Amino acid sequence: MEKSEAKYRYAVGDLRIVYIVDDERIIGYDNAEGKGDHRHYRNKTEPYGFVNLRGLVEDFYRDIEKYKEGEL
Repeated sequence: MEKSEAKYRYAVGDLRIVYIVDDERIIGYDNAEGKGDHRHYRNKTEPYGFVNLRGLVEDFYRDIEKYKEGEL
């Protein structure tokens, strides 16, 4: 089985941080779309309590690990 290529992206202004596998957004955090701070897990969206960038990055990487372990 060929290993999937994963990509990380972010933008400042409308803050976005995204984990993409095989051209599909798996995990994403952003404050765009007029929804305020929220996160995406595949096709689900839920509010996210943004506190600071460090916490955002920690939550993002924690979610990636959960995904890799099959927990998301």
